[in-house]
Amino acid sequence: LTEVYSSSPALGRYFRSAQVVKFSNESATVFYQLEFSVPPSTEGFMENIMNPEFIRNILRQNIYDEE
Repeated sequence: LTEVYSSSPALGRYFRSAQVVKFSNESATVFYQLEFSVPPSTEGFMENIMNPEFIRNILRQNIYDEE
């Protein structure tokens, strides 16, 4: 995750760290926490760039690119 987000053109400059919070072998589920440093309130920044769906799509695109 660190490599994915730190090299992202959209999020790389804001990304600070990634940490696994919980891992389940039974269901192959990983919960993780991402830390970003965001600029002071910029109109639309949190709604657009830091939108959870947008952040997930960065990871999805990386997975698709690997295949």
